[in-house]
Amino acid sequence: MFVWLGCSVVSLVTPVCLIAQVFVSGIVTDSAGAPLSGVSLSIAGSAMNSVTDETGKFRLAGVPNGDALIHARRVGFVPIERSIQINSPQSIDNIELRMAAAPRTLSSVIINAARPEYKGRLAGYYQRLERRSSGHFIGRDEIDKKSFRTLSQLLRGVPGINSVSLRTGGNGIRMRGRGCRPLVWIDGVPMPAGEVDLDAFPPNSLHGIELYLGATAIPFELQGTGSTSNCGTIALWSRGSDTEAPKRNAEGKTDLTRLLESMTVFSADQVERAAVVQDAEGLKVEYPPELFAKGVAGSVLAEFVVDTAGVIEEGTVAVVSSTDPLFSSAVLKSLANVHYVPAMKAGHAVRQVVHQPYRFVPGSRHASQ
Repeated sequence: MFVWLGCSVVSLVTPVCLIAQVFVSGIVTDSAGAPLSGVSLSIAGSAMNSVTDETGKFRLAGVPNGDALIHARRVGFVPIERSIQINSPQSIDNIELRMAAAPRTLSSVIINAARPEYKGRLAGYYQRLERRSSGHFIGRDEIDKKSFRTLSQLLRGVPGINSVSLRTGGNGIRMRGRGCRPLVWIDGVPMPAGEVDLDAFPPNSLHGIELYLGATAIPFELQGTGSTSNCGTIALWSRGSDTEAPKRNAEGKTDLTRLLESMTVFSADQVERAAVVQDAEGLKVEYPPELFAKGVAGSVLAEFVVDTAGVIEEGTVAVVSSTDPLFSSAVLKSLANVHYVPAMKAGHAVRQVVHQPYRFVPGSRHASQ
């Protein structure tokens, strides 16, 4: 993006021309291609800086013309540099930087799960998602990626689905040219009394959607009474406490770089004995049911400070990289049960920044019928 702010007349005599701004933006990933958050970027010889967000993206504003050297640094990763050429007014918006983990990162925890026991209100949804014997499924990852403002916009992208305007306002849908309304279920409860305004349900409030275009394809547990299912079925599953990560652990609040510079916290390569997990049982992580049902593999890198008692310090937990937010949630939930043998330096227990990798590999996926 290039912004030319032009000239303006401040007085009757002196025009003032504002300087053009050139932007450099891009993404930083780890060696596996997962986006890295919290990476500090700067331009050599200038005060320009930026920090990557949870998607690994960054933006540097006001970069001068000529040769520029980008520095990228993050705790737990090997620093890198990249030379770029700036030719105003053309900005650069596709820089890709890849950083390797520091040599002493802990070994990955492998989450190689057999098929989980699906429980709670979403059990049936996960079982049907795994079988995929009929119907069309829209998972949370697709809902979030498309970022539609209304549910009718999201559903219009499904083959055989048409959106219709309701006389009472709002929008409904029709399936395969049918003129009658489909039966809508919300969290396992049918709503057969009348037309449902689907746009009353914001897409970002939904965890999953099932669509069955014909009456013969509808699973027994989603069939309505009488002829209510003849025009198809829509099952909406909302987000709730059973699908969300704990808010308190969503993001590290401590400036780890400052702590490392002050020598009150140490990295793995600064201690004589690095922190290690005390009990492997504490590293057990529940495989996200939706991702297991879909056969999705992935990875997470968690970051936190382990204190001198081997306990993870509150406010230091963060996700450095992740291939899916549901994997991040699963890891964050599990960290409350993990204890470490503290790091040692000069014969004393010390606080250490720990980077704990996790790999998710779905095992046998044979759903019960």
